[in-house]
Amino acid sequence: MQDSKSKVPEGLKLKGEETKRTTIILERSEREFIESLIEQGKEPGIKPLISKMLDIYKSLNVVDWRFPGEYYCGISRLAFVNVELLNILTQQIPKDKLREVGSQMGNALKVSIQSTLGLEASVQENWGEVFKRLKVQGFGDFYLKDKFLVLKTPFIHDCEIWLGLIEGLFNIDTEIRNCVPPLVFEIKTHK
Repeated sequence: MQDSKSKVPEGLKLKGEETKRTTIILERSEREFIESLIEQGKEPGIKPLISKMLDIYKSLNVVDWRFPGEYYCGISRLAFVNVELLNILTQQIPKDKLREVGSQMGNALKVSIQSTLGLEASVQENWGEVFKRLKVQGFGDFYLKDKFLVLKTPFIHDCEIWLGLIEGLFNIDTEIRNCVPPLVFEIKTHK
Protein backbone atom coordinates (compact mmCIF):
# COMPACT_ATOMS: atom_id res chain seq x y z
CA MET A 1 0.00 0.00 0.00
CA GLN A 2 1.35 3.41 -0.93
CA ASP A 3 0.40 6.64 0.87
CA SER A 4 0.97 10.17 -0.29
CA LYS A 5 -0.56 13.47 0.73
CA SER A 6 -2.36 15.40 -1.97
CA LYS A 7 -4.29 18.61 -2.10
CA VAL A 8 -8.05 18.37 -2.29
CA PRO A 9 -9.31 18.95 -5.83
CA GLU A 10 -11.05 22.31 -6.16
CA GLY A 11 -14.78 22.10 -5.38
CA LEU A 12 -14.45 18.88 -3.39
CA LYS A 13 -15.53 19.34 0.21
CA LEU A 14 -13.85 17.11 2.76
CA LYS A 15 -13.74 17.18 6.55
CA GLY A 16 -10.07 18.19 6.72
CA GLU A 17 -7.67 20.34 4.74
CA GLU A 18 -5.88 17.35 3.21
CA THR A 19 -6.85 13.99 1.88
CA LYS A 20 -4.60 10.96 1.59
CA ARG A 21 -4.22 9.11 -1.64
CA THR A 22 -3.96 5.38 -1.05
CA THR A 23 -3.04 2.73 -3.57
CA ILE A 24 -4.51 -0.71 -3.01
CA ILE A 25 -3.06 -3.70 -4.83
CA LEU A 26 -5.82 -6.15 -5.72
CA GLU A 27 -5.64 -9.69 -6.98
CA ARG A 28 -6.86 -10.10 -10.56
CA SER A 29 -10.04 -11.88 -9.42
CA GLU A 30 -10.83 -9.08 -6.93
CA ARG A 31 -10.36 -6.39 -9.58
CA GLU A 32 -12.47 -8.36 -12.10
CA PHE A 33 -15.23 -8.71 -9.50
CA ILE A 34 -15.23 -4.97 -8.78
CA GLU A 35 -15.20 -4.15 -12.51
CA SER A 36 -18.14 -6.49 -13.09
CA LEU A 37 -20.15 -4.73 -10.35
CA ILE A 38 -19.44 -1.39 -11.99
CA GLU A 39 -20.22 -2.67 -15.51
CA GLN A 40 -23.53 -4.17 -14.31
CA GLY A 41 -24.47 -0.82 -12.76
CA LYS A 42 -24.58 -2.29 -9.25
CA GLU A 43 -21.87 0.11 -8.10
CA PRO A 44 -21.06 3.56 -9.54
CA GLY A 45 -17.29 3.23 -9.11
CA ILE A 46 -14.46 1.87 -7.01
CA LYS A 47 -14.30 4.84 -4.59
CA PRO A 48 -18.04 4.73 -3.74
CA LEU A 49 -17.79 0.94 -3.37
CA ILE A 50 -14.91 1.16 -0.91
CA SER A 51 -16.67 3.95 1.01
CA LYS A 52 -19.81 1.79 1.19
CA MET A 53 -17.80 -1.22 2.38
CA LEU A 54 -16.13 0.86 5.11
CA ASP A 55 -19.51 2.24 6.20
CA ILE A 56 -20.88 -1.30 6.49
CA TYR A 57 -17.71 -2.40 8.30
CA LYS A 58 -18.14 0.38 10.87
CA SER A 59 -21.93 0.06 11.19
CA LEU A 60 -21.83 -3.67 11.80
CA ASN A 61 -18.75 -3.51 14.06
CA VAL A 62 -17.03 -6.05 11.79
CA VAL A 63 -13.83 -5.41 13.73
CA ASP A 64 -15.42 -7.44 16.59
CA TRP A 65 -16.35 -10.40 14.41
CA ARG A 66 -14.73 -13.78 14.92
CA PHE A 67 -14.83 -15.77 11.71
CA PRO A 68 -16.50 -18.00 10.82
CA GLY A 69 -19.92 -17.65 12.39
CA GLU A 70 -19.43 -15.38 15.40
CA TYR A 71 -20.63 -11.92 14.51
CA TYR A 72 -21.10 -9.18 17.11
CA CYS A 73 -22.58 -5.71 16.98
CA GLY A 74 -21.73 -4.27 20.38
CA ILE A 75 -22.86 -6.76 23.01
CA SER A 76 -25.30 -8.46 20.65
CA ARG A 77 -24.37 -11.53 18.68
CA LEU A 78 -25.76 -11.41 15.16
CA ALA A 79 -26.85 -14.29 13.00
CA PHE A 80 -27.61 -14.36 9.31
CA VAL A 81 -30.94 -16.16 9.22
CA ASN A 82 -33.52 -16.53 6.49
CA VAL A 83 -36.63 -14.45 7.13
CA GLU A 84 -38.68 -17.52 6.22
CA LEU A 85 -37.14 -19.44 9.13
CA LEU A 86 -37.91 -16.61 11.57
CA ASN A 87 -41.51 -16.51 10.42
CA ILE A 88 -41.87 -20.28 10.84
CA LEU A 89 -40.53 -19.83 14.37
CA THR A 90 -42.88 -16.94 15.19
CA GLN A 91 -45.86 -18.92 13.89
CA GLN A 92 -45.26 -21.39 16.73
CA ILE A 93 -45.88 -18.73 19.38
CA PRO A 94 -49.44 -18.84 20.77
CA LYS A 95 -51.45 -15.85 19.49
CA ASP A 96 -52.11 -14.56 23.02
CA LYS A 97 -48.33 -14.43 23.71
CA LEU A 98 -47.16 -12.57 20.57
CA ARG A 99 -47.26 -9.08 22.09
CA GLU A 100 -45.54 -10.27 25.27
CA VAL A 101 -42.76 -11.95 23.26
CA GLY A 102 -42.36 -8.75 21.22
CA SER A 103 -42.13 -6.72 24.43
CA GLN A 104 -39.36 -8.98 25.74
CA MET A 105 -37.53 -8.58 22.42
CA GLY A 106 -37.92 -4.79 22.66
CA ASN A 107 -36.53 -4.76 26.19
CA ALA A 108 -33.53 -6.85 25.08
CA LEU A 109 -32.92 -4.44 22.20
CA LYS A 110 -33.17 -1.50 24.61
CA VAL A 111 -30.35 -2.96 26.75
CA SER A 112 -28.24 -3.73 23.67
CA ILE A 113 -28.65 -0.21 22.25
CA GLN A 114 -27.99 1.43 25.59
CA SER A 115 -24.81 -0.56 26.24
CA THR A 116 -23.53 -0.37 22.65
CA LEU A 117 -24.45 3.17 21.62
CA GLY A 118 -24.96 4.75 25.02
CA LEU A 119 -28.45 5.88 24.02
CA GLU A 120 -31.74 5.71 25.89
CA ALA A 121 -34.18 4.34 23.31
CA SER A 122 -37.12 5.82 25.22
CA VAL A 123 -35.89 9.39 24.53
CA GLN A 124 -37.50 10.47 21.26
CA GLU A 125 -34.51 12.68 20.32
CA ASN A 126 -32.45 9.46 20.08
CA TRP A 127 -34.84 7.63 17.80
CA GLY A 128 -33.00 8.57 14.60
CA GLU A 129 -29.85 6.81 15.82
CA VAL A 130 -31.90 3.88 17.14
CA PHE A 131 -33.66 3.59 13.76
CA LYS A 132 -30.23 3.44 12.04
CA ARG A 133 -29.07 0.65 14.37
CA LEU A 134 -32.27 -1.33 13.77
CA LYS A 135 -31.84 -0.96 10.01
CA VAL A 136 -28.21 -2.09 10.20
CA GLN A 137 -29.29 -5.17 12.15
CA GLY A 138 -31.94 -6.00 9.53
CA PHE A 139 -35.12 -5.13 11.43
CA GLY A 140 -36.37 -2.85 8.66
CA ASP A 141 -36.62 0.85 7.87
CA PHE A 142 -38.25 2.86 10.66
CA TYR A 143 -39.58 6.38 10.16
CA LEU A 144 -41.38 8.82 12.40
CA LYS A 145 -44.17 10.71 10.67
CA ASP A 146 -46.01 13.05 13.04
CA LYS A 147 -47.55 10.74 15.65
CA PHE A 148 -47.03 7.61 13.53
CA LEU A 149 -44.17 5.15 13.58
CA VAL A 150 -43.80 3.59 10.12
CA LEU A 151 -41.91 0.36 9.48
CA LYS A 152 -41.00 -0.51 5.91
CA THR A 153 -39.56 -3.91 5.03
CA PRO A 154 -40.16 -5.63 8.40
CA PHE A 155 -38.34 -8.95 8.79
CA ILE A 156 -41.09 -10.44 10.98
CA HIS A 157 -44.57 -10.48 9.50
CA ASP A 158 -46.68 -10.52 12.66
CA CYS A 159 -47.98 -7.10 13.75
CA GLU A 160 -48.56 -8.12 17.37
CA ILE A 161 -44.89 -9.00 17.80
CA TRP A 162 -43.94 -5.60 16.35
CA LEU A 163 -46.46 -3.85 18.59
CA GLY A 164 -44.85 -5.40 21.67
CA LEU A 165 -41.31 -4.84 20.39
CA ILE A 166 -41.93 -1.15 19.64
CA GLU A 167 -43.64 -0.58 22.99
CA GLY A 168 -40.87 -2.41 24.88
CA LEU A 169 -38.02 -0.71 23.04
CA PHE A 170 -39.31 2.86 22.96
CA ASN A 171 -41.37 2.75 26.17
CA ILE A 172 -44.55 3.95 24.44
CA ASP A 173 -48.15 2.87 24.02
CA THR A 174 -49.13 2.35 20.40
CA GLU A 175 -52.01 1.18 18.28
CA ILE A 176 -51.75 -0.70 14.99
CA ARG A 177 -53.06 1.40 12.08
CA ASN A 178 -51.82 -0.72 9.19
CA CYS A 179 -50.86 -4.37 9.48
CA VAL A 180 -49.53 -4.83 5.93
CA PRO A 181 -46.11 -3.42 5.05
CA PRO A 182 -45.43 -0.64 5.48
CA LEU A 183 -46.62 -1.24 9.04
CA VAL A 184 -48.03 1.85 10.74
CA PHE A 185 -48.31 2.33 14.51
CA GLU A 186 -49.96 5.34 16.08
CA ILE A 187 -48.11 6.58 19.15
CA LYS A 188 -50.68 7.12 21.92
CA THR A 189 -48.56 7.95 24.96
CA HIS A 190 -45.00 7.88 26.25
CA LYS A 191 -44.78 5.79 29.41
